[in-house]
Amino acid sequence: MAMGRRNVEAQGQLWVPTSQLPRSPGHVFYVKLNELLAEAGFDRWVENLCQPYYAETGRPGIPPGVYFRMLLVGYFEGISSQRGIAWRCADSLSLRKFLGLASNEESPDHSSLSVIRERLPHEVHVAVFEWVLTLAREKHALNGKTLGVDSTTLEANAAMKSIVRKDTGDDWKTYLTTLMRAAGAIGPDEKPTVEELKRFDKSRQNKTVSNDEWESPHDPDSRITKMKDGTTHLAYKAEHAVDLDTDMIVAAEIYHADQSDTFTLEDTVNAAQLQLHESGSHVEVKDVVADKGYHANEVLETFAEETPYRTYIPEPKLPAGRQRVWIDKPETQRAAVYANRRRSRGERGRRLQRQRSERVERSFAHMCETGGARRTWLCGIDKVRKRYLMAAAAHNLGRLMRALFGMGTPRGLPAAAGALSGRGCVMQLSQFAFWRVWTLARPVVSHRNSFFAIIQNDAPVAA
Repeated sequence: MAMGRRNVEAQGQLWVPTSQLPRSPGHVFYVKLNELLAEAGFDRWVENLCQPYYAETGRPGIPPGVYFRMLLVGYFEGISSQRGIAWRCADSLSLRKFLGLASNEESPDHSSLSVIRERLPHEVHVAVFEWVLTLAREKHALNGKTLGVDSTTLEANAAMKSIVRKDTGDDWKTYLTTLMRAAGAIGPDEKPTVEELKRFDKSRQNKTVSNDEWESPHDPDSRITKMKDGTTHLAYKAEHAVDLDTDMIVAAEIYHADQSDTFTLEDTVNAAQLQLHESGSHVEVKDVVADKGYHANEVLETFAEETPYRTYIPEPKLPAGRQRVWIDKPETQRAAVYANRRRSRGERGRRLQRQRSERVERSFAHMCETGGARRTWLCGIDKVRKRYLMAAAAHNLGRLMRALFGMGTPRGLPAAAGALSGRGCVMQLSQFAFWRVWTLARPVVSHRNSFFAIIQNDAPVAA
């Protein structure tokens, strides 16, 4: 066969039949996911849901099913930005088949995703998230009686260098220049250099940056906070309520980063209970498991007196020599704290804490690290909520796919193929082992047979 040569200056054909356009058999994971969505009637359901937000006449826009599938691709492929999602869908034939695009049809641009996101309100994205929970309930992959709650920080699409003061609107350089003039480091009309500003900022004492005084002009909803790695960024706070029996995310809420865990715990649990009911589940949340960062006397009293939930929240260790003082505090608060202490220190409480630390943290690892949601590329808490909620819906679909087909992501397909179980796997392994042994032993057997044939014929054997 002769070697082919690549012609870099070949002129394209003017007319190409559609039968000759390249096609893809599709990725097994996305084929199975499309079958699962089609079986549940996702496209017709979401089109009816989004119909009130579109005009009756005019040029047809991008189908809602394509829009939500592209957001699912962002999670499964680990892509955080809309530009990256649009490029990946345009570049991959298997993803184009997953979106239902024809060979001669262009994939949606990243700007189209922004337009559709602005058109569809947050309630539509919540309904899609609840639809996935309904599908999980129908497949017997959702319980919801015991929830694990935890939070993490998401880096906002705004830089600390861009913050300005709320009262005057001065940026950081202007603020430092004013302080230098007040301290007499420079004259009234002098302008310091960048090195002088850095030196003065490094030497001054008691320097703090408060959210009450500073904000980002590009993303006012973001807040100055310390990230998990110890650095300071403008960020949001994401809080999960995870079903500890099935690893399904029942609630994925986005809050301002300066809101404490004790302040948002009840709202997250109530949102989880509401979304369970909207998904058709009649299960009532009974147990709420959280870490010691959620422990507060007022919170435990509220849960004990005003909600049907039982808390399993360990107490933070007090400094040596200090004890809890119940003077001037209601008796109901003391009873709630002691009851929570008794539950959390019991055998079941310790088991639930181990499950929480494993499964809730794993949901953050899947969504924020491998799913690409740690860094947000949108400005505004409402936009971030829509995007993050769809990532949580994709996570739940991944858990459901793993339960049904043994693969939770496209990258997990090789692991699923290697984790086959049952008689078919044993037979395949036995056949492979026999074939491998026979391949290695065949030259030896052939040589041995020829040797004995030579001996029986009394022929001379070569040394």
